[in-house]
Amino acid sequence: MTPFENLPYRPCVGVLLVNRAGLVFIGRRSGGSEHVDATHSWQMPQGGIDAGESPAEAARRELYEETNVRSVEPLGEAPHWLAYDLPEPIAREAWKGRFRGQTQKWVALRFTGPDSEIDVLHPGGGAHKPEFVEWRWEQLERTPALIIPFKRAVYDRVAGDFATLAVPAA
Repeated sequence: MTPFENLPYRPCVGVLLVNRAGLVFIGRRSGGSEHVDATHSWQMPQGGIDAGESPAEAARRELYEETNVRSVEPLGEAPHWLAYDLPEPIAREAWKGRFRGQTQKWVALRFTGPDSEIDVLHPGGGAHKPEFVEWRWEQLERTPALIIPFKRAVYDRVAGDFATLAVPAA
């Protein structure tokens, strides 16, 4: 077995979806190895980057696969990659034990559709398994406190990096 500290990071994208009021989408996870409690089970859409896919392409795909949303406009992309480690027992279970955590490129998108477009229970037009059981709009600066503790530093950084983008639409 590979020592934990020698495992690579899974390349991923994180999506900051901002509505016209300047609030951001968060979804409550349906469970899984990362589930800790009801307070810290919220997160923004995120997922792996497929071979040959840019972070912007992956962001749009993951957003659709997790929320059913397609009505978006680009706002920006973080200038750097952010990483977090899973606790070792979770890392040994998640992704077949191949990764110690994730390295993420964050992409900000403006949601231009109606809230009725968001369907976390039948994402991707019903073609994908739901990752969230509910969702809501939230103030960006409040999101780190709602996130599982081992991802919190990433969300603190995202909140700082994108604070000027999570504002009401002009």
